[in-house]
Amino acid sequence: MRNNTKLLNLRIRQQGYRMTRQRAVVLEELSHTREHPKADEIYQMVRRRLPHISFGTVYRCLKLLQELGLVRELNFGKCFSRFEVSSENHQHFTCTNCCKVMDVDEPLAVTTAGVQVGGKKMKVTDYRLEFYGLCRDCQ
Repeated sequence: MRNNTKLLNLRIRQQGYRMTRQRAVVLEELSHTREHPKADEIYQMVRRRLPHISFGTVYRCLKLLQELGLVRELNFGKCFSRFEVSSENHQHFTCTNCCKVMDVDEPLAVTTAGVQVGGKKMKVTDYRLEFYGLCRDCQ
């Protein structure tokens, strides 16, 4: 797992929640992939370990983990929402044909020092830069 499990347990408890088996498995499965799976794909991954879990439970786990800042929901236009474990800020490339989402690993010259909007300096706490086009398979 990308993050320390004990740290995640502590973070969840500090917010007044328990780290249930279902939440732990959803987070672990999402942490083990470099893909950006849709909720139903995460459900299929989790069902291999927890065969009696419902889609609703998986979806509620994703939403809670998202509220706690442990999971990020990625919404890319016409494509389904996809999920990833929250990590350092990074960019994504989305294929407009097959809707595959990939991380852009090359560093970009973007800072959170501030940005000018309408002549006024704004403090940036987070940003999201997205690239769209055709992946190699769809070109």
